[in-house]
Amino acid sequence: MPSAHIIGLGRSGIAAARLLRREGWQVDVSDAGQSEGLVKTQQTLAAEDISVHLNLKFSLAALAELDLDRPDRIVVSPGVPWQLPALEEARSQGIETFGELELAWRYLQQYPWIGITGTNGKTTTTAIVEAIFKAAGLRAPACGNIGYSACELALAGEPLDWVIAEVSSYQIESSPTLAPTIGVWTTFSPDHLERHGTVECYREIKALLLNQSKQKILNGDDQGLIKGLPWRWSDAYWTSSHGPSLPNGCNGQRCPVPHIFIEEGWVKVEGKPIVAVESMRMLGAHNQQNLLLAVAVAHLAGIGKDAIATAVSTFPGVAHRLEHICTWQGVDFINDSKATNYEAAQTGLAAVNYPAILIAGGEAKVGDDQAWLQTIQAQAAKVLLIGSAADDFSQRLKAIGYDDYEIVETMDKAVTRSAELAPSLQAKSVLLSPACASFDQYRNFEKRGDHFRQLCQDLLQ
Repeated sequence: MPSAHIIGLGRSGIAAARLLRREGWQVDVSDAGQSEGLVKTQQTLAAEDISVHLNLKFSLAALAELDLDRPDRIVVSPGVPWQLPALEEARSQGIETFGELELAWRYLQQYPWIGITGTNGKTTTTAIVEAIFKAAGLRAPACGNIGYSACELALAGEPLDWVIAEVSSYQIESSPTLAPTIGVWTTFSPDHLERHGTVECYREIKALLLNQSKQKILNGDDQGLIKGLPWRWSDAYWTSSHGPSLPNGCNGQRCPVPHIFIEEGWVKVEGKPIVAVESMRMLGAHNQQNLLLAVAVAHLAGIGKDAIATAVSTFPGVAHRLEHICTWQGVDFINDSKATNYEAAQTGLAAVNYPAILIAGGEAKVGDDQAWLQTIQAQAAKVLLIGSAADDFSQRLKAIGYDDYEIVETMDKAVTRSAELAPSLQAKSVLLSPACASFDQYRNFEKRGDHFRQLCQDLLQ
């Protein structure tokens, strides 16, 4: 019986373990944690003949100490660094090593895939695409970084029309044979440099998904994509919210002509109107870009404009991304917890009604914060700082001459303080848009956003 070792006991790792066990593999799982929830999962999987080893930092030596056989295959969950020395050692010894998404691809590649990546915008674009395909009567669930883990779809064994996958750079680098029918690149800016090292490395990892996609769609409004990419894929489909030409030029080179663009208030495909922009319920110019990318996918997949129009007009938006929670005493409270980097946070702040009270902070990331700071100066009446980045952010704000900030440390204090300040500041919005990861105070950005939502709803009691 072939043996496999799964690293990581999250949703994707559990699904990968169950899939391989069903296929006749001997399966072990390791996780560095040892929480009560992990112990319960360990007990559940033991009943399914899957061994789980908690409080274990993976290495071949650690497996040997447990008298575990050298695995024939190692499957890595997305949160596990691909360049981990223990994984480098396993690959050097010829052990087949790849990610959970790659495993799912091997069982689901008989279906056409849509792979959507990008620094920002990929979750919203993926969700709109899923809504359009559903409106067209197609079975095309979203997976990957949104919805199901991809291996859960493979486990279900149900026939599909399409697989729609939101794909992070972590998943791309560990999925060597993933080759979508349609690949989408939403935006590009520096992110995850603590893992990938350089901007160039991060860019090339993203580009791998497009290289292996039969058809390619890119956002022509994004400067990070325009720089250097139009000539890499001459057959790519480009979008533009500024009409039938790309808005910012192409560094002196000839620009590609957008196939899907906004003109006279309509999203047009090859010049033909498909859906009115005003029918979209989401805030912000960036969501017009996401809409264009989703319409481009639908067009290449052969979906008619009636299904597109129905889906767009009823799509409510994505949780934790400019999610309107409530209006309290005339002030909109908006959850943008998914804004975990400076570009996403700048986009969120620029999209809401101002003057705004901004709640920011968490576990800081490497990146260019200048546009974010400029938008704070222009639109934020007050910045309330939380988490481990609070002191650092306060110094950055002070350095640009912005003094309207307070360090409040926790989400509870931030929401309470924002409600106290809103009337005197004549604020129109209170926005949680952290520009940070959540891991200093929360398990993930969803938990952070859920906490904010509950605190806001408590104001209405």
